[in-house]
Amino acid sequence: MEEISVHNQRTDRSRRHARSFSALFDSKTLGYILKRLILTVITIWVVITLTFFLMHAAPGGPFNSEKAITQAAKEALEKKYGLDKPLLEQYFTYLKDIVTKFDFGPSLKLRGRMVNDIIFEGLKTSALLGLAAAVLALVNGVVLGAVAALNRNKFVDRVIMVITTAFVSMPSFIMGTLMLIFFAVTLGILPANGEEAGGMIMPIITLSLSPMSHITRLTRSSMLDVLGQDYIRTAKAKGVAKWDIIFKHALKNSLIPVITYFGPMLAYIVTGSLVIEQIFAVPGIGRAFVKSIINRDYTLIMGTTIVLAMLIVIMNLVSDILYKVVDPRITLE
Repeated sequence: MEEISVHNQRTDRSRRHARSFSALFDSKTLGYILKRLILTVITIWVVITLTFFLMHAAPGGPFNSEKAITQAAKEALEKKYGLDKPLLEQYFTYLKDIVTKFDFGPSLKLRGRMVNDIIFEGLKTSALLGLAAAVLALVNGVVLGAVAALNRNKFVDRVIMVITTAFVSMPSFIMGTLMLIFFAVTLGILPANGEEAGGMIMPIITLSLSPMSHITRLTRSSMLDVLGQDYIRTAKAKGVAKWDIIFKHALKNSLIPVITYFGPMLAYIVTGSLVIEQIFAVPGIGRAFVKSIINRDYTLIMGTTIVLAMLIVIMNLVSDILYKVVDPRITLE
């Protein structure tokens, strides 16, 4: 009898999971995801097209800064990289290479190196930096926001709000510079170079402070709204334990605005670390992007811009899907 009871319980759980999965990804949700995928492809195509033509519309060229280059040598370089062909022909060739091979071509300045290799080498470091900063911002932001909400208008709440307001108001490059002066120069306890052991600590903290402050404020306001709902008062009246109310009801339902912010935030941290990577000498995609602009390296500028735009668009799509995962009652249309 016990075996039959256990089997029935497992069957009931399986049926509930199947029903919840079908409710999670119903026909409307799948249609919405398909529509967003189509819009994502169109957006990426627009970014590729605008980037290509804007780069070629800029005055000058990638070989104008070459020292004592002759006209014949300049023409030879343009022919080697296909820049002597009509603009539309260059565009369709470039678009075809991206679509069929995801190939951004060779770098015009770093001779013998492909843009794909430069981007993905830098992206490994930037992704590690951005992911660590995002997780740190999420965990600290949710905890501080919940603490502030549970201590509304008390001393702890006011201190948290003052600190987060300061971090939101202060640009990341100023915060990074202050940390560099204090911890690396004055105290000498952390390395200033991001390539050394422990050199990623300050960049990670610097990148996490502003998004952590936003998440703190979002969590606080959302949780205060949830704590004022009727079902929370009903749970309290029924004698549900305080921590069950906080974690199972209030905190879970207050995370939807945080998810709204977290998806694009993760992409923006990875793509927006250009200045921080310069300050702390982190060998990421931001430093490669800045150098490509200085050197007028067309292919590297276009490739980096397209990859970063793709990250932002894809993370926006992922965050929309996560709404449904957190709260199946939400209808995506």
